Amino acid sequence: MEAREFKDFIYGEFARIGKAISSPKRIELLDLLTQGPKTVETMAADTKMSIANTSKHLQTLLDARLVTNSKDKNYVIYRLASEQVFMFVLALRGTAEDRISDLKLVREDYILRKNALNTISFDELIEKLKKDAVTLLDVRPIEEFNHHHLPQALSVPITELEDNMDLLPKDKEIVAYCRGPFCVYATEAVEILKSRGFRATLLEAGINEWKQIQH
Repeated sequence: MEAREFKDFIYGEFARIGKAISSPKRIELLDLLTQGPKTVETMAADTKMSIANTSKHLQTLLDARLVTNSKDKNYVIYRLASEQVFMFVLALRGTAEDRISDLKLVREDYILRKNALNTISFDELIEKLKKDAVTLLDVRPIEEFNHHHLPQALSVPITELEDNMDLLPKDKEIVAYCRGPFCVYATEAVEILKSRGFRATLLEAGINEWKQIQH
C-alpha cells in the first residue's frame, strides 16, 4: 500500500463516523442511548418515528460500530458500543453548544421559558441536599432511573407526576431534573408543580453532566 492509499483508507474510515451522524435523527438516537439501553420500540416512540425508520437509522449506527444490540425475547435492545462513544456523543453536543450561539438562545427560550424558571447548579444542589433542604426529583422514564440516577433522587416519571403529588412534600423545595440541558421533561415538571402550589426549581443539567464531574 502506498502512502496516499494509506491516507485515503484511514480518512475514509474516519468519514464513516461522520456519515453515520449526518442525520439529526441518528444523533437523537445516540443521545437517547446515553441514558441507557433501549428497545427499538421505545426509541421509535421517543423520536416520533416509525419502527421501520428507527430500525433503519439504528442499522446505520450499527454498521459504523457506534452501537451494539442484543435480543431479549421479542425485542431488540440497543446500547452505545463503548464509553468512548458515550464521551463522543457528549463532546459532539458540547462542541455544538460552544460554536452555535443559537442553541443557547433557543434553550433559554424553550427550556428555561425565557428565563422565567428558577434554576440551580450542581454545587448549589449538593449543599442543599447536605442540609436536607430539597427533594430531588428524577422525571425520566423509570428504566433510565434504574440504569443510573443522581444520589438521593426520587423517581416520578413525568407521565405519572400528576397522579403522584402526594409523594412530594410541600414544605421543601423540589428540584427536578431529566436527561440534560435540552430535555423538556424537567421544565414541564416544574411548571406542573408550581401550578399545584409547590416550590419547584429546575436543575441546570442531567445525569450525564453529573457523570462527567465525577471523573
